[in-house]
Amino acid sequence: MPIKVNSDLPAVQVLERENIFVMTDSRASTQDIRPLKIAIVNLMPIKEVTETQLLRLLGNTPLQIEISLVRMEGHQSKNTDEGYLNKFYIPSSDLLKHKYDGMIITGAPVELLDFEAVDYWSELCSIMDYARRNVYSTLYLCWGCFAGLYHHYGIPKYTLEHKMSGIFMNERTVDGDPLLRGFDDTFPIPQSRHTTLDKHDIEKCGELTILAESAESGVTIIKSSDNREVFMTGHLEYDTLTLAQEFYRDTDKGMKVPLPKNYFPTNNVNRMPSSYWRATAHLFYSNWLNYYVYQATPFSIDEIK
Repeated sequence: MPIKVNSDLPAVQVLERENIFVMTDSRASTQDIRPLKIAIVNLMPIKEVTETQLLRLLGNTPLQIEISLVRMEGHQSKNTDEGYLNKFYIPSSDLLKHKYDGMIITGAPVELLDFEAVDYWSELCSIMDYARRNVYSTLYLCWGCFAGLYHHYGIPKYTLEHKMSGIFMNERTVDGDPLLRGFDDTFPIPQSRHTTLDKHDIEKCGELTILAESAESGVTIIKSSDNREVFMTGHLEYDTLTLAQEFYRDTDKGMKVPLPKNYFPTNNVNRMPSSYWRATAHLFYSNWLNYYVYQATPFSIDEIK
């Protein structure tokens, strides 16, 4: 599928090498079609990596998609150059001037902070409130999932004794939901987090439905009753080596973190892991774009409300 992004974005070269079609502005202007407008609020520290991971998955559909990368104005990035952000990202104040068919709010390495202690919390709350009125379907990932559930539904997060890291098998808890159409009976989702949810808190909320859970990692996929909000505690977008890189990074800092579960062959960190969640990832994002965005969003984007 054609992804319409800035042609200078570093992710473009990576995706083109993988034969993922990235469309330039000039090519897009010749097509008589309204592209889906998707905003990515990228809260991860290494922006380029997350961009590439998400664009790779959004590229697995015949739909034309126009991407807007969004940065927080109230936060100074320590890992991404300001010039890069100014060139490829729009500030959140610009985001609030437009409507979008879909939005993705990523995770962030701030799990152990209270939500209100995060320096861009107020700004993010404004985005989440805006999304309810101006975005047809919003996908909240990892910390973004916890943030969205807390802000919209008052559901708290709980700190784990040890970091949850690894690949965990999941089962659907409902039958026939389009978001999980084509999924195997059990399916893997990478997890990398220090917090968790209490299933009973979600079940007490009449506006939410649990779609999938894991015996090891708990509730993993949740949706709102109107399908306009989807929450995932994990990272289906992760590359094969992302968990390994996080593990090496943490141990190099002297941190005591557990070995990612179900990841390194025979639990040997010197052996190369392999991805067995890639097919699940592509199917999940294709289903979200098709059933929760494309087939439901109004033809005129101005009619979203």
